[in-house]
Amino acid sequence: MQALVHTAPFTMGLQDWPRPSCGPDDLLIRVKACAICGSDVKGYSGKTGRRQPPIVMGHEAAGIVEAVGEHVTGFAPGDRVGFDSTIYCRLCPYCLSGHANLCSSRQVIGVSEGTYRRHGAMAEYVTVPHWVAVHLPDSLGYAQAALAETVSIGLHAANRVPMRLGATAVVIGAGAIGLVSVQALRLKGAGQIIVTDVSPTKLALAQRLGADLTLRADAPDYLDLLRDATGAEGADVVVEAVGVQTTVNAALAIARKGGAVALVGNVAPSVEITLQSMIARELDVFGVCASNGEYAAAVGLIASGRFEVDPLISEYARLQDGQAVFDRLYRGAEDNVRTVFTFS
Repeated sequence: MQALVHTAPFTMGLQDWPRPSCGPDDLLIRVKACAICGSDVKGYSGKTGRRQPPIVMGHEAAGIVEAVGEHVTGFAPGDRVGFDSTIYCRLCPYCLSGHANLCSSRQVIGVSEGTYRRHGAMAEYVTVPHWVAVHLPDSLGYAQAALAETVSIGLHAANRVPMRLGATAVVIGAGAIGLVSVQALRLKGAGQIIVTDVSPTKLALAQRLGADLTLRADAPDYLDLLRDATGAEGADVVVEAVGVQTTVNAALAIARKGGAVALVGNVAPSVEITLQSMIARELDVFGVCASNGEYAAAVGLIASGRFEVDPLISEYARLQDGQAVFDRLYRGAEDNVRTVFTFS
């Protein structure tokens, strides 16, 4: 089969690659669409340690079942499916207690972080355990279904934080995760949603997708404007979807006493926090790791039209143009949200 293989820092090449074998619990899926996540772009630089070559990337995808393992029920060749990116065992204490995203044997499709290597969906075929796959409604296109994994993370972020109806929420960062978080918070009942970013184009997209107010994060009086927008007490809920020192600082600063902060972005491996201020204001801080059972809901919400993903697709591309696409994205196509590889 043909696969886009990351072979060295800043190097992506289309290669003849062994077609994956279908294990007894697996689905062999012929890929029809695969999106490029921001973590893929960072990983191809060789700086994150989570895309160690050689690796076939790609964890946001959908396709058609080509073959099923002997233990598989409920799926058959020809079925249209999407799949979660997190592979979990269903047997460890975390899985059994309802925290599959924290599975002791957790793997992520398209990631090689040192303890495991799991090739992904920037290829003609990929295999996944049948329990992470979901049937796609006929009305849902493959490219749109490929975004369900992203949507599931926004849903998980919204599910992690306690929030009363009519609450004031702030989303810091209008990339893909921030934009789906806006929609998830709206569905959960947020009364006012404020989004901040440095890109005017992405802020306009945030308004289209449900933000009540947008603010430029590079404005000289940014925090003052944010405090004016949230009121004297601050925001009930903050979703931080960037993951660098300045944005985490802003998230913690704008939350009200007793408020909740969801940390989703993780660009920086570590940041400093204002410990005394957090304790004195009794902030609830929630880490958000991938999703935990929200993937099927994401598929349903997209198919029903209650979640918009078409505005997140900035462009379509061919796998054979992968090197040029990754080079361009790494240089900084700042208004790009998602590029989707499509397969004939």
